[in-house]
Amino acid sequence: MRVNRRSTPSPYPSPTRGEGTFCEANELTDDIRALLFDLGGVIVDIDFNRVFAIWSEHSGVPAAVIRSRFSFDESYRAHERGEIAAGAFFDSLRTALGIRISDAQFRAGWNAIFGGEIAGIRGLLEQAKQLVPLYAFSNSNAEHYAYWAREYAATLSNFQKVFVSCELGRRKPEPEAFAAVASAIGVPFANILFFDDTDENVESATRLGMRAVRVKSPADIESALGEFLPQRG
Repeated sequence: MRVNRRSTPSPYPSPTRGEGTFCEANELTDDIRALLFDLGGVIVDIDFNRVFAIWSEHSGVPAAVIRSRFSFDESYRAHERGEIAAGAFFDSLRTALGIRISDAQFRAGWNAIFGGEIAGIRGLLEQAKQLVPLYAFSNSNAEHYAYWAREYAATLSNFQKVFVSCELGRRKPEPEAFAAVASAIGVPFANILFFDDTDENVESATRLGMRAVRVKSPADIESALGEFLPQRG
């Protein structure tokens, strides 16, 4: 487990609980008042290779070639911010990937990214919510959002609220995205413990003043909970 701890005050305002005013992170206590979780790679297994395999079946283009052409480009990011619809995103993929398949075929592959719930995570969430409120923040487009909200409804019920980039119009690691989430929760950056499987998201959260954990397995979450919430265990 790698825990990133804040080092300098955040340049972004951090909301105080129950107030409309803001104060710097170093003016606050170190108590953890909220846990904020990424979804893909932390709560639910994701694998782009499943996506590429299905697109390959429909297009006849080898999955390895599709993989080499795929990138998290501006169309991908705009789709996750809700700035473009699925049809426009699939059009961009036809050009970028050099494949000619229908929207329905793109969608079938796109939603195949999800595997099962990561083993052991539901039990950890059920225990953690007895100690402190839980929230989730996912970079997700509307297509994926509709899918995972239905498929993993039981596990997602452990969260008081799930924030989604396509609704916020902002995505991790953008500081404005974290600021919007912290403001909605009503908890200062300094009092949020964040879990994510992506280095750049963890680093951005840390710069803002959060404690952040780079997650490789549920054991990293369990270890962090033991470290930051021992008095409540």
